[in-house]
Amino acid sequence: MRERPLIVSGYSGAGMTSVLKALEDFNFEVFDNFPLALIDSLLELAGENNKPPLRLAIGVDTRSWGFSSSAVLEIAARVNAKLLFVTCDEGVLQKRFSETRRRHPLAKDRPVKQGISLEKKLLAGLQNEADIVIDTTAFSVHDLRHVLEGHFQKTGEGRLTVNLMSFGFRGGTPREADIIMDVRFLRNPHWEHDLKPLTGLDGPVGQYVRQDPDYEGFMERFRDLIESLLPRYAQEGKNYLTIAIGCTGGRHRSVFIVRELAAWLGSKNIHVFVENRDLPVA
Repeated sequence: MRERPLIVSGYSGAGMTSVLKALEDFNFEVFDNFPLALIDSLLELAGENNKPPLRLAIGVDTRSWGFSSSAVLEIAARVNAKLLFVTCDEGVLQKRFSETRRRHPLAKDRPVKQGISLEKKLLAGLQNEADIVIDTTAFSVHDLRHVLEGHFQKTGEGRLTVNLMSFGFRGGTPREADIIMDVRFLRNPHWEHDLKPLTGLDGPVGQYVRQDPDYEGFMERFRDLIESLLPRYAQEGKNYLTIAIGCTGGRHRSVFIVRELAAWLGSKNIHVFVENRDLPVA
């Protein structure tokens, strides 16, 4: 069976180039800044060759000829393509353009902020409809590649990578999550003077959360749930599962629970990637 083509789009400066380079390493045939009007012809040519089925990744953004969000969505639906969107926090995008001294493609003679604002309006429809959204705000190049490996690197039938993400509900729920667990019912270290400046990565915070009378029962039932679900996700062909654990600010309880789950899954030889969304980037 031929793999669904992949259309990659996203914000300028968010990391599309790095994504496409990584996809090349995963045996995708990559076409960057590709004219929308030629996508059908490209797929037709790919279908005519007698070689093994190609993995096609087509990069399109606001520079592409004939670009509009509605046109990309119409093409994706027509050719049964999967849509990957690369996003990033606006402040981080501005910092990246400033550090590299690049001009924004939509604001060559104006401030970068105006270009980012215009691009957000043009791309809003794509981000909302994307099959996969990757937020590179807190990612290094290595982190980004790790996430892409989970989604696209073929590691054998039934092989599943689990992305464990801590987050704070104050900053919104992560759109890319497959499973979201709210742990705000556990006692909150934020209200303890000595624990407030620490995080869930620090021992005293973990000890405090463990002392909650409902902690052990919750963790036992949640681990049982995850253990029963993972084989079913793998059977359905899913190779990357994001489990997001949320507390109020994303610094204490959720971070600690993610750390505990990562150690447990790792002991079962499950490939795990940890992302603490709302912890300050070191």
